[in-house]
Amino acid sequence: MSLMNRQLLLKTRPEGLVSLDNFDLRETPVAELADGQALVRVLYLSMDPTNRVWMSDIPQYMPPVAIGEVMRGLGIGRVVASRSKHYEAGDLVQGLAGWQDYALIDETKMGYWVKLPPKPPVELPTLLGACGFSGITAYYGLTDIAPVEAGETLVVSAAAGSVGSIAGQIGKLRGARVVGIAGGAEKCRHLVDDLGFDAAVDYKADDFKQKLAAATPDGVHVNFENVGGPVMRAVLSRMVNGGRVALCGLIANYAGGSKASDDYSVIIIKRLTVRGFLAFDYKDQPRAVHDLVSWVVSGKIKAGETVAHGLENAPLVLNRLFDGSHTGKLVLKVAEEA
Repeated sequence: MSLMNRQLLLKTRPEGLVSLDNFDLRETPVAELADGQALVRVLYLSMDPTNRVWMSDIPQYMPPVAIGEVMRGLGIGRVVASRSKHYEAGDLVQGLAGWQDYALIDETKMGYWVKLPPKPPVELPTLLGACGFSGITAYYGLTDIAPVEAGETLVVSAAAGSVGSIAGQIGKLRGARVVGIAGGAEKCRHLVDDLGFDAAVDYKADDFKQKLAAATPDGVHVNFENVGGPVMRAVLSRMVNGGRVALCGLIANYAGGSKASDDYSVIIIKRLTVRGFLAFDYKDQPRAVHDLVSWVVSGKIKAGETVAHGLENAPLVLNRLFDGSHTGKLVLKVAEEA
């Protein structure tokens, strides 16, 4: 009996949060492999803010997902059949798997896939989070884009999320005073008590700006920015002259939330350097992954994941990135490890 593949196809472009109605769940037989192809059983999918961006028909660093196409998504899987000289059945791989049970690797598009060690030193969800693109983003944001130095103050927004939680811990390894911004008292407690941040501020609190000022008495030297909107404007107001901003994301805007202010005068007044960046920009990712894995294995960095289940739930699980109902890396488990 042939394998059946469930796929989530983009049906309509969401406005605001994502709905199941924005997708068609299709089930079709897996086609026979051609020469140079390999079939991957998807095990885990990475749930990322960029998924929401890809659903929108706006200028972006990759083409938007077209209506009727399988939803794009990074994932980890196991090769179950191969007619490629580059892959064998049993290989563990990571790449743009898409929101589906089975993904096809074609030798003409191998740049989207990398082999993983047969027995990784960390759990598979961690390879999508602290030791994957989330960790790589944090790594280069604080070592290349806006290098933070010992004794400086680093503020990280969305600090309890997959990128922010690692960025804060890297800041501590580099000797900085680290202040995290998160939503709710429990997340703020987690940042300080579990991850070792020096302070945490609840952006939902009525006195958020006052608490941010109290937590940054010497101003802010580096802002690792994931959120944008009012949170970013509050941090910029605390920056020292010559401060640096690593602009990683603007999650406040992705699901139809607040838009950034048009008033950028603070950047001029304080002579700030603001650099946007993507982890895809960096070709030497193995170096970053090596350092991240060694830090996780040695306990210098704590990795954390929230694992949801079921391919059919992917659209609703993605919304957890925007309602704050997760900590660490949000991952969707599609199948049991064979």
